[in-house]
Amino acid sequence: MTGDHPTLPPVRLPSDAELARDALAAPLLVRAVSLARWAGPETRVRAGGELVDEQLPAAAELLGLGDELSEGDAEAYASEAWRVAVDTALVEVEDPDEDAHGRSDADARSGAVGGREGQEADGSHGADHDGAEGRVRAGEQLALVTSGSPQDILSLWLDALDVVFADATAPVLDDLAAAIGDDGEIDFESLDWDPELEAEFLEGVLGNLYLLTVADGGATEGAVPLPVLAASMVVPDDMGEPTDDILEQVSEAMMRLDDQFRLLEPIGLVSYVPVDEALMAEDAGGAAGSAEPVDEEDVSRYGMVRLTTLGLYGIRARMLEAGVEAPLVGDLADKDAHALLGGVAHFPETAARAETEQWLARRTPVDAAHELLAAARGTDTGAPLRRLHCQQALSLVGAEAEPAVRNVLDDSELGGLARVWLAELGAGDVPPPPESMIFWLAIDTIAAQLDAEGEADELQELVEGLVGQHSGFFEAAWRVDHPATVEVLEEMGRLHRDRGVSKDARKAAFKARSRGGS
Repeated sequence: MTGDHPTLPPVRLPSDAELARDALAAPLLVRAVSLARWAGPETRVRAGGELVDEQLPAAAELLGLGDELSEGDAEAYASEAWRVAVDTALVEVEDPDEDAHGRSDADARSGAVGGREGQEADGSHGADHDGAEGRVRAGEQLALVTSGSPQDILSLWLDALDVVFADATAPVLDDLAAAIGDDGEIDFESLDWDPELEAEFLEGVLGNLYLLTVADGGATEGAVPLPVLAASMVVPDDMGEPTDDILEQVSEAMMRLDDQFRLLEPIGLVSYVPVDEALMAEDAGGAAGSAEPVDEEDVSRYGMVRLTTLGLYGIRARMLEAGVEAPLVGDLADKDAHALLGGVAHFPETAARAETEQWLARRTPVDAAHELLAAARGTDTGAPLRRLHCQQALSLVGAEAEPAVRNVLDDSELGGLARVWLAELGAGDVPPPPESMIFWLAIDTIAAQLDAEGEADELQELVEGLVGQHSGFFEAAWRVDHPATVEVLEEMGRLHRDRGVSKDARKAAFKARSRGGS
C-alpha cells in the first residue's frame, strides 16, 4: 500500500519545565553545581582544569560521598563531578598557556580521558604532576541554574550528558592501565580502541532502547533486560540459533554496557539495575557454589535498564542533532487535517489518540469535523487509512460532529463511513446504504487495514467475517470502482483459510484487473 513509513514512533514528553526539574535533580548535575558553588580563587587545579589531589578529600566531603563509598571511590566521584562542572562552564579555569611538561592545554586535558577510569588507571586521581595550576572562577552557566529558563537548564543538562557519554565510550580501566608507559603517560596508539566505533555502538544501543520504550506510544514502566539490548546490536536479524562466537560477543557487550549504564545513570538518563556480581562470579567459575542457581525467569540478575522521561528527551535531542526523524506527540497540533490523518497513519494506537486529542483541542467540534471529513476524501493510496483515522477522530469529537457527518451521507467515498459512525453513536434515522456502497466500504476497510500493517490474525478475521456476511461477495466485489480493488481481492485470496474461497477471491481479482485494463 503506501510506501515510506516513519522509522520511529512519536514520543510523549512532559513540559520543558517538568523536564528541567528532572534535570536539576540528576545526581551528577547536583554534584557538579555544588562543586561550582564551592569553588573559588583558592581552589587548586591542574592546568587542564582537574582538581589537584589535595583538593579531592574536601570536594568529596562537601558532596557527602564519604559515608557510602571508600575514600578512593568518593574522590573519583568528586573528580568526575568537577570535570562535568568544568566542561559545562559551571566553573571556568584560567589555564597557563602550557604546563610544566611543555604541553598545551588541549594536550594536558587529553590525559583525563575516561573520567573516573582514566584517573584511576595510574592511581593519580588527577595528580598535579608538578604542572602549573590554573585559577578558578564561577562560569557563565552557573547563574542559569537559578535564573535560567527551562530551555537553558535543559541545554546545560545536554552538555553534561555529552561529557558523560564521552566517559562511557572511553577505554575501559584495564586497557588504560595496560597502556601506561614507563614515563607514566598513556600510549593511546597501543589501545585497541576506536572512539568513533565505540560512540556508534552506544548510540545504537540507546537508539534501540528508545525504540523499545516508545513502541507503545510513550514512556513505558517496564525495564529492558540487558541481554536483549546486547543481542539487538550483535545478533544478525536473519540468524536462527546463535553460535557460540555470537553468544560470547553478546556476553562481552553486556559487560561493557553494564559499565556504561552505571556511568549514565547518575546524569538521569536511565534507571539501571546492574548485573548481579554473584552471577559474574558464577560465570567466571570463581564462586559458583556460593550463589543460588539462576532461575530462567529471573532475568533481572543480568541487568535491567529503563530510559527515564528525561532520558527520552535526551536521546531524542541527540537523534535530532544527528538528522534522525524522531517525532513528538503534539507536532501535528497546528497542522491541517490532511497532515494529521496522514501523520498518525502509522502511529501506535495510544500515540495516534494523544496526537488527535491535541489537534482537536485547538478547534471547535464543528470545525474539526468538517476539516476531518474533507481531508478523508481521495483516491490516492493513503486515502483508505485516512478515512479510518477520520472515523476514529470523529469518535473523540462525539455527538457534536453529527450534523457534519450527516452532510456526507450521500458522498460515494464518505457515505459508508458516515453510516458506521452514526450507528456507533446510536443515532436514529440512519438511511440504509445502497449495495454498491456496502461493497465499496468493505474494499476500503480492508485496504486501510492492509496499509496499517496490523495483526495478521485480526486482518484474517476481518476478511473471513466480511465474506461470511455477504453471499456472493466476490461476484459483487470485483465490480467495485475502488483503486485498491485488485490488491484487496488478491490479499483476501491469500488470507482466507478456505481454499475454495481463496480461489474465488483470486478469480475475482483477475476479473477486476481485466475490467480495469491492467
